[in-house]
Amino acid sequence: MKKIFKFDTVLALAVLFLLIFGLIMITSIGVPKSISLSAPGVEYPNCSDATVDCYLLFKKHLFRLFVGLVAFFVALKLSMKFWKRISFIMYVALIALLFFVLVSGEAFGTIATNWLVIFETSLQPSEFAKLGIILYLAYWLSKKRDSVESFQNGFLPFCVIAGLMILPIVMQNDYGSTMVVGIIAITIFFVAGARIKHLAFGVLLAMVATIVVVSAVPHVRERFQGFMRIGEECIEDYCWQSQQANIAVGTGGFWGKGLTQGVQKSYWLPQASDDFIFAASAEELGFLRIIFIVLAYFLIAIRGYTIANRASSNYEMFVAVGITTWIVIQAFINIAVNTALMPVTGVTLPFVSYGGSSLVASLIGIGILLNISQHTTYHASSTNRWRNRRTRHSQSGRYRRT
Repeated sequence: MKKIFKFDTVLALAVLFLLIFGLIMITSIGVPKSISLSAPGVEYPNCSDATVDCYLLFKKHLFRLFVGLVAFFVALKLSMKFWKRISFIMYVALIALLFFVLVSGEAFGTIATNWLVIFETSLQPSEFAKLGIILYLAYWLSKKRDSVESFQNGFLPFCVIAGLMILPIVMQNDYGSTMVVGIIAITIFFVAGARIKHLAFGVLLAMVATIVVVSAVPHVRERFQGFMRIGEECIEDYCWQSQQANIAVGTGGFWGKGLTQGVQKSYWLPQASDDFIFAASAEELGFLRIIFIVLAYFLIAIRGYTIANRASSNYEMFVAVGITTWIVIQAFINIAVNTALMPVTGVTLPFVSYGGSSLVASLIGIGILLNISQHTTYHASSTNRWRNRRTRHSQSGRYRRT
């Protein structure tokens, strides 16, 4: 029987499930924020008032989802040669945009100053930087495969390429995106054949830099200290967010309170429709339902890395590894923050959280990943996906790790 879709339908369905889930939960959780945004001057706002729009967030998210889906289908149709050709231009343009944010960026009440306002629409370049570093590193490493194990010609240039993208994000105080970009870069470099001792040296430097930042930057130190005393009584500091997220998850229990019935979203849990949508959803849906969201990201990881293992070229393999790592790592960092296993970082839950830049960038990434799945050595939906990993396929031009 002829297949209707050539791309990995299991991966596509997992993403579709998360998109629908996000739309439903933003409708349910976003009412308090919609009221405050649509009627800031009304003393006792009510959904029956003409000036109050209780579904403002839903309408905005629906429009952003439409834009994201258009971008997704464009990315799905564009050839990988196109992405390879523009990878360096995209990399340079994003670095310039990230530095421009330092001059003209907006904070919107947060510590991170990483938004640009263009035609009354906010844009977060750091979200697109995650895709930019993937595409350019994949291109650069596919050309440097003979010297990637060299310290001088491999590791040092890699540090410069990754560092130029990370530096302005750090200066924007966006440490969550810094972490995600760093993990993406290291993972691609490892898959490309980097020496373990070089990676260990790089991780050591990153740990030293983290210790310096935590010690020297007051608000980062406060977040870390707040994380360390989540179990104690706290008043409106960084432990407050994690503590309230814990309460939301705990009070949801196994079955949840039901859609629209959550309490934390209204009075206590900040950014309930954005950074803490997982905790707010857990309160309404309960453990037995929210666990399917975690499983969806595990499924994306399995399918994404399977596509990477079967990609027809080094470039496509590196891109697939990068995109999969980006989506999965960011998801589990967000979930870890929502369950008080990590300090507050400010990263969104891919495909679910309210936020246009994150949604559009993630959908472009998935479009590229599904594009790669159409040209894998073995089709990604094949039942052979669990066989032992082969070293390399000779027809793909890949090289053996030493």
